[in-house]
Amino acid sequence: MASLLMEVPVLVAANTPMPMKKVEVSDPAPHEVRVKMAASGVCHSCLHAYDGSHETPMPMILGDEGAGVVESVGSAVTTLVPGDHVIISWLLNCGTCAQCLRGKPAYCYGPSPFGAIGFDNTGRFTDVETGKPVLHYGPATYAPYVVVPATSAIKIRKDMPLEKAALIGCSVTTGFGAVTNAAAARPGDSVAVVGCGGVGLNSIQGARVVGANPIIAIDTSDAALEMAVKLGATHTINPKKVDVEKEVFKIVPHGVDHAIGAVGSVPAFLNGMNILGPGGTLIILGAPGNGDKMTIDPIFHVLRGERGMRGSKYGSANPATEFPMLIELYMAGKLDLDSLLTASYSLDEATKAFEVLAKGGAGRGLIKF
Repeated sequence: MASLLMEVPVLVAANTPMPMKKVEVSDPAPHEVRVKMAASGVCHSCLHAYDGSHETPMPMILGDEGAGVVESVGSAVTTLVPGDHVIISWLLNCGTCAQCLRGKPAYCYGPSPFGAIGFDNTGRFTDVETGKPVLHYGPATYAPYVVVPATSAIKIRKDMPLEKAALIGCSVTTGFGAVTNAAAARPGDSVAVVGCGGVGLNSIQGARVVGANPIIAIDTSDAALEMAVKLGATHTINPKKVDVEKEVFKIVPHGVDHAIGAVGSVPAFLNGMNILGPGGTLIILGAPGNGDKMTIDPIFHVLRGERGMRGSKYGSANPATEFPMLIELYMAGKLDLDSLLTASYSLDEATKAFEVLAKGGAGRGLIKF
């Protein structure tokens, strides 16, 4: 093995076009693998880093959703070999702590700090011109090659298209799992999804797959609502045109069983709480801005009707089992990934991809290598 050189868009300042820089990516350490990326999704989490709404150290390579082919493996890796197709999990979990062994890698006791990749708290990228480290946004899937722990490269069947598999790395798993894992929705439960971007649309799909009814999509974009119907929504509500609470209670007089807050907005979360029925739960997926606070009435929102609120990280999923399951659903025609892809970009168009994402619209953009 040998270190590789590549051209990568690097975040050096918020709301500033990302320059293409020559970066060296190192060999994998004993328990790591190096993956040649095929595609990476354009995610709102990375947009928050790009536009400065979330505090982010720099310089940094973005990207937390992607798929590719294993190029090389560390000396201690026994589960993967070069040529394996993998989806990259941004949960850089150790695989051996109590939480990992319980199938809860989101609670791993030993993940790397933000900006690093190895469990030795170091990185794998170096700026060739300056000789200084370049930080990782999770796995940094905007790089043509990434180095990640073997536990974060989930092997998949080779007949699964890698461009579609890339979406499973974050948005599909997060949205789908919020309904099936965190909310534990059952057939006939009512589900409202507040925010129908890439994650919310997959919450719609999760609700459809489990047999929920009705499935209410709430978004200010008519294009997003149209796609939500295509993916399984039975009703749509545009808050710019009608009162959300009144419309929901027309559809479900006693309120919904589950509300999914799939946009990083405190008013959206409050809408989700206000439309819950007795025993209902709001699942928060979206990340609001730094310092945003939410005020709830503990009697009205919680005690009366036993309503609840909880967060869901990565759809409360175990990627090692969830990724292959979602692929089987896709291959069986029960999970629609084709409709989600609405734009594609080359690597040097990463800044443009964020600008398009910031304007809203339906579906998911994809960077293709």
